[in-house]
Amino acid sequence: MSVSFNPSEVTAPLPTREGQGEGLLLVLLGPTAVGKTALSLTLAKRLSCPIISADSRQMYRGMNIGTAAPTEQELQEVPHYFVHTLDLDQYYSAAQYEADVLKLLAQKTSPSGEMEGGRAILSGGSMMYIDAVCNGIDDIPTIRDDVRTTIRQRLEREGLDVLCQELRLLDPQYYAQGDPKNTQRIVHALEVCYQTGRTYTSFRTGQRKQRPFRIVKIGLRRSRPNLFQRINQRVDAMMQAGLLDEVCNLYPYRHLNSLNTVGYKELFQVLDGNWPLPMAVERIKKNTRVYAKKQMTWFQRDADIHWLNLDDITTDEAVQRILQLLNNE
Repeated sequence: MSVSFNPSEVTAPLPTREGQGEGLLLVLLGPTAVGKTALSLTLAKRLSCPIISADSRQMYRGMNIGTAAPTEQELQEVPHYFVHTLDLDQYYSAAQYEADVLKLLAQKTSPSGEMEGGRAILSGGSMMYIDAVCNGIDDIPTIRDDVRTTIRQRLEREGLDVLCQELRLLDPQYYAQGDPKNTQRIVHALEVCYQTGRTYTSFRTGQRKQRPFRIVKIGLRRSRPNLFQRINQRVDAMMQAGLLDEVCNLYPYRHLNSLNTVGYKELFQVLDGNWPLPMAVERIKKNTRVYAKKQMTWFQRDADIHWLNLDDITTDEAVQRILQLLNNE
């Protein structure tokens, strides 16, 4: 089941494991299609703990097939948090995710008692969300609705290039470091500049925050040929499962940032009559492979990650190695 969660109701301290003075957050990360879902389910059952999704798109309702969200059966097998909890037009940031996850982990027990042992698995591939929970995110102010609306309207009216040039003038340091094609980051940086009168860079201290629980990071990898093959096969499976129908249902909302997502934006081109379907499917595969490479580049900079190559071992062997690592940490 996907468990609903009201952060304002959580006030108790993080639970402790028997015989230890701290709780445990097991972070299972890796590129898309590497095999996180199957392994996280098996581990959650062995550890009798819930899964906290660290996938920024699985949080939105209606985006089931294209985000490879857990199935209804998987949600019944293990309690999940942060799956199908947002409407498509809801704004949500890594900073909000950090706060919500920390409040969730502060529960002594959940209503069904699955966090009683003080353990939880954070599983996903959204790099900034994982970093936010593990290391903290800078205290950037929450953007007012009027400021957000103004910048979004300008984006639609004037386009991303105009906003990029404005950010270049207001915050040249961030502009030089950022990705000029990343709409969400450009827009958010401008929102901060407009609301505060300060540069976005001035809020980015990069200081790591201490957490009142133990964090163990397990990274999953495969050889590039095998990972790319799995990506291609998964896209084909998504199409067979009805991804095009899902995209048709979401077409009226295509302007929303939540749907500026690989798998959806390519099929919108088909519905617009710009691309033939086979071309769009190949673009989905290619763009997913590009995203997987970006994920691995991001994760490889983290020296705290213990890596497992899933090409060499079975799921059961991977579970045993992880459990052994937890006992030895």
